[in-house]
Amino acid sequence: MANVSFNNLKLFTNKEVKIAEFNNTKIEVLQYLPVEDKNDLIQITMQKSFMDGYFNEILLDAYFHLNIIYLYTNLNITEKQREDELKLYDKIYSSGLLEVILGQLPEDEYKYLFNMLQEQTKDFLTYKNSAAAVVQSFIQDLPANAAAAADIVNNWDANKFQSVQDMVQLARQTGMNPPIPESTETAAPAEENLVNFLEEQAKLENKE
Repeated sequence: MANVSFNNLKLFTNKEVKIAEFNNTKIEVLQYLPVEDKNDLIQITMQKSFMDGYFNEILLDAYFHLNIIYLYTNLNITEKQREDELKLYDKIYSSGLLEVILGQLPEDEYKYLFNMLQEQTKDFLTYKNSAAAVVQSFIQDLPANAAAAADIVNNWDANKFQSVQDMVQLARQTGMNPPIPESTETAAPAEENLVNFLEEQAKLENKE
């Protein structure tokens, strides 16, 4: 099969814009946002909406749409105006400006962003409550004088721990056996500490 030069395809990133009109003002709305910017939009939305161990759905909605405004339009919103973003969102939403702008955004582009946000928040919470995340958290939070764990922590390699059984051994070797956080949804009431929690996870692993 003969090679085809990629350059000959003359590809380009879609920089098309559509115009949204609001109060006699024309606003440019991008029809495509590069993947790197899409990822930034989702990550920033998640960071600002995560509180007390969960994602606040109201904040997710507000910051998601604010970031669409920031990244897809040429609206010049000052740093001063961004100091109270929820107040800013109230103005954009209640005035009807958000609806007008979204009306010029491609449906597929919006659905992709929305679905990715839903998937990533779900994946984050699933990992956060997993046995691996619990162990990683305790390792990161070990006190500086925990000499018994220092070597393992300094040379931590997730690839060495292929199963929960390996994590149990790590916990025993380092003496890490603190109480399980209440936010760990997978922990049964009887699983009062790290080793007990991991041993229960190992039993589940062996059944699979």
